[in-house]
Amino acid sequence: MPLFNLTDLRAALPRHHRLLGLDPGKKQIGVAVTDVLLMLASPHSVLKRAKLGANAAEINAIARKLEVGGLVVGLPLGLDGSFGPAAQAAKDWAMAISEATGLPAALWDERLSSSAVNRMLIQEADLTRARRAEVVDAAAAAYMLQGALDATRPQEDEGEDQSLD
Repeated sequence: MPLFNLTDLRAALPRHHRLLGLDPGKKQIGVAVTDVLLMLASPHSVLKRAKLGANAAEINAIARKLEVGGLVVGLPLGLDGSFGPAAQAAKDWAMAISEATGLPAALWDERLSSSAVNRMLIQEADLTRARRAEVVDAAAAAYMLQGALDATRPQEDEGEDQSLD
């Protein structure tokens, strides 16, 4: 199944269907989900990285339960925006998981999402290293998915008065 442009994927979602954010790592896959209005992304879970079929079955189960209509997969570009081996691996995995689940997918830049989330968890939540390790992947998936939602949110009609007066 070909990968979609995120704006097109979002526009094609059936009404009240969610997007599932996936942040694939070498050992784990962070999972996040949107609300039905596509305004807010929340951490969902962490899946152990396994064979494609096993992960696809887990993702399908989540998708059916939450009425997910599409996937947003984190794309680990280089700090300079370059498309390296990790990005190619994520793209290949996104295409394969889309095909295996039957869900359309789009890629979204997830540079530094884990770093940003770790920093926040240390400074704001004051979590121990062990507890951070348990939640960072799902939180990074939510951080990435929220960025995708914010960047592709339909603009308000510019002709309307936006004031709160």
